[in-house]
Amino acid sequence: MNNANPIRVMIVDDHAVVRGGLKYFLLSLDDMFLVGEAGNGEEAVRVCGQVQPDVVLMDLMMPGMDGVKATRAIRAQYPQVQVVALTSFNEEDLVQRALQAGAIGYLLKDVMADELAQAIRSAYAGRTTLAPQAAEALVQAVTHPPRLGHDLTRREQEVLALLVKGLNNVEIAERLTISRTTARFHVSNILSKLSAANRAEAVGLAVQHKLVD
Repeated sequence: MNNANPIRVMIVDDHAVVRGGLKYFLLSLDDMFLVGEAGNGEEAVRVCGQVQPDVVLMDLMMPGMDGVKATRAIRAQYPQVQVVALTSFNEEDLVQRALQAGAIGYLLKDVMADELAQAIRSAYAGRTTLAPQAAEALVQAVTHPPRLGHDLTRREQEVLALLVKGLNNVEIAERLTISRTTARFHVSNILSKLSAANRAEAVGLAVQHKLVD
């Protein structure tokens, strides 16, 4: 790496202590430097457009727009920017969603400093780096694919049951004492998680796979 053209790195994490530690880490390297930071997903997308980093270190579990959604937004708007997920969690579903959103790397926060530095360099060069636990999670996901609907929340399961009964969004909102906007949001999430094109297909999948009582 030519030190005259160091890698531009941006940090996204909702914990100031973590951001501070990563900033100190970057100061110790002469081939990369910090160009921006953000404490949540919405801010990450906005700051990314302002500072145009080469690589983003992205926490995944944040309030509001999480790291997966922020990664997807950044990759859609700024495809030249590479994202490395840096998280404390290695669940199969989270690993898959982060990579599907466009992350080029997935590391856990207990990663050694030299391994993190190399992952940033690899991301800048367009190469993937996965923590061993993340790679194992991907293998498990391929060899033991999860049951359809496994990622539905309890509320989404309740909404799906009402969809099966033929209720519309207004009726679902009234039955569950939630706003119509919230009901519509839950229905949208259900369609996405079931990969259903519409409500009718979601209902058919729910019945076929016995997703509701």
